[in-house]
Amino acid sequence: MAAGTWAASTETSARGPGFNRGWLFGGEYTPGAERASYDDSAFTPVTLPHTVTPLSWGNWDPARWQKVWIYRRHFDGSALAGHRVFADFDGVMTDAVAVLNDQVIGSHTGGYLPWPVELTGHLTRGGNVLAVVVDARNLPVPPSAPGCTPEHIDYLQPGGIYRDVALRVVPPVFLSDVFARPAGVLTDQLRVDVQATIDATTAPAAPAQLTVELLDGSRPVAATAAPVQPPAGISTVTLTLTGLGQVTLWSPDTPRLYTVRTTVSVPGGDSHTLSRRIGFREAVFQPDGFYLNGERLQLFGLNRHQLFPYLGMAAPARLQRRDAEILKNELNCTMVRCSHYPQSPHFLDACDELGLLVWEETPGWQHLGGQAWQDLVLQNVRDMVIRDRNRPSVIIWGTRLNETRDSPGLYARTRQLARELDGSRPSSGTMTRHSTRDWSEDVFAFDDYRMVDEHAAPRPPLDGVPYLVTEAVGVLNGPPRYRWADPDDRLAVQALLHAEAHNSAQSDPRYAGLLAWCAVDYASLNGGDRVWDNLKTPGVIDSFRVAKPGAAFYRSQADPGEGPVILPAFCWGPGRGGPDQAAIIFTNCDRLELYVGGQHAATGLPDRQRFAGLAHPPVFADLSVGASRSLLPGLPEVRVLPDLRIDGYAGGRKVAAMTMSADPSLDRLSLTADHTAIEADGSDATRITFRATDAHGNHRRGVAGNVTLAVTGPADLIGDNPFPFGVYGPVGGAFVRSRPGRAGLVTVSAAHPALGRATVQITSGEPDRQ
Repeated sequence: MAAGTWAASTETSARGPGFNRGWLFGGEYTPGAERASYDDSAFTPVTLPHTVTPLSWGNWDPARWQKVWIYRRHFDGSALAGHRVFADFDGVMTDAVAVLNDQVIGSHTGGYLPWPVELTGHLTRGGNVLAVVVDARNLPVPPSAPGCTPEHIDYLQPGGIYRDVALRVVPPVFLSDVFARPAGVLTDQLRVDVQATIDATTAPAAPAQLTVELLDGSRPVAATAAPVQPPAGISTVTLTLTGLGQVTLWSPDTPRLYTVRTTVSVPGGDSHTLSRRIGFREAVFQPDGFYLNGERLQLFGLNRHQLFPYLGMAAPARLQRRDAEILKNELNCTMVRCSHYPQSPHFLDACDELGLLVWEETPGWQHLGGQAWQDLVLQNVRDMVIRDRNRPSVIIWGTRLNETRDSPGLYARTRQLARELDGSRPSSGTMTRHSTRDWSEDVFAFDDYRMVDEHAAPRPPLDGVPYLVTEAVGVLNGPPRYRWADPDDRLAVQALLHAEAHNSAQSDPRYAGLLAWCAVDYASLNGGDRVWDNLKTPGVIDSFRVAKPGAAFYRSQADPGEGPVILPAFCWGPGRGGPDQAAIIFTNCDRLELYVGGQHAATGLPDRQRFAGLAHPPVFADLSVGASRSLLPGLPEVRVLPDLRIDGYAGGRKVAAMTMSADPSLDRLSLTADHTAIEADGSDATRITFRATDAHGNHRRGVAGNVTLAVTGPADLIGDNPFPFGVYGPVGGAFVRSRPGRAGLVTVSAAHPALGRATVQITSGEPDRQ
């Protein structure tokens, strides 16, 4: 980079560890702990993101984090003189006050959106101390409201500096924001309207130059420039990029991203560059469905919480991105709803890159407060839209709080604010009343848990409005839990209910689509007997991101060209009873042939009559087979099952086969890691998963006991050790987190008294310094 040139990017994934290292955590706040002279020698070194209290896989207790806490960071200011300097916090739960060298320099209310604090003017050329006092008590801040306790909100919210912090050093005249909005995408008048926000300490003596470029990778596509005379303070300038030629449209199949690079240059001074990633796409909701780039697309997806075992919400970039990969590549979703708050920028970065459409909504859950509280809602909407309005993945703003009663004044203000900041996306908010009375959003979004005779049966769409189901199935009706420890038939029913709900939506073109509840199990105290160990378990994948039978339906909706799928919604073997005349198998094959003990038992065809709306309906097969015998006189009979083999056919050709073993003596302990390499920055982590499996790798249920873990090498195990294998599943997990500046080979081993041992290796390498 040439001298006098400053470059920055708000793409979180490109910012690196930045200001995440070198923090000290002092635990509960003591008066005076924010002062520079305070003795912090007993504080604990931590790397962000961080949660204020250790957590287990379940039984989270809000009393452990609902206190006031202190963080501190020492840093050298020698190289910062003469510049504007900011600390950018991506998220602190819940309220925070920043103190630099004994001066309060900023504060923020609410845990889900970013906030900057300017350090300029309070820095010294030598040592500096930035202290952050974090108030993680249950405050009347959205989604909570006056009078609410943690039991009143559907998800728990552990406190801490749980997202990244970056140190931003800029010249006296710099770009604080750029909004690049594609327009005329499907016309021959394609353009990008670029609104640049300039922050000037003082007005430059001569006009500055504002340059905007569109890049396809490193290849220039178009550019424009104009002289600007920014006044002291904050001002905005708009330029338009035209003559773009042929561009590739962004879609789930082709998520092509371009870069808008904007530079402000002051004669005789510094220049500053800010880049934004954009995608060219047109997303429109109409009464007859959703249209992307002029073609109707049926939205198919799930809701997602950003909670993780042991970590709370303080999961690093790799884990956040992995969730998006699971939703898009493994569960075949075209859309995810970020329920019920703006989620990690790393997750949304991955959605942009993968082509996963996003419903984003401001923090809220069923409760409303007074005027001051509603002003916070407005601020949240403002910050959400500004943070994410460049993202092509975001196609709708949830400006009406989730499942709240009507508040015409508030929601008129939130809608109008979103339109002023970004007129390119519709607004909405989830309803529990199936009526447009007192409704005035752009898209009617309904949380539909309707059941008829124990089957999912969403209501017909309302006429004349764009109509999207934003929640369905879940646990509000039918079985109260879907845990690994629950009976086989209950878990199979969960998968079937999801298939039924999506079949209804895909059978009627008036639905824009359906986003079911939900992707991942999550920590909660809200739900009565549906809460188990302070967890709610409506996810089609568990809290460790292991696919339950409920996920089999989503996984089966893959294009057969990407590979055949055969996923029984049952286990096979002793003690399970075996499936009956209506064994459910999810597949994208045309036909299944089933063999028990090598003998042909059944032919299974997709049930296209009952599931005519699905691309790949489930198969129901009669597997009430197997001999019965008693081991000793007087003992009850037990069912003895031979191995099960399922062959899949497509176009008359055998394309896949899977086998399920009935012999528990061949069972083993499976241990996997999501990634073989992580960065040695002290923040990066990957998930490890351990399961009981049969001889062919299928999940085996009913195994008791604990799993003991061990780690050697430069990394830490984040998890319970030993893990209560029999209680949870038998399945479990943990995270392997790097140590800052410590590269090397990490070996993780797991052991179970009956299933034996398993080992994986992970390389922890030095971060890539860009």
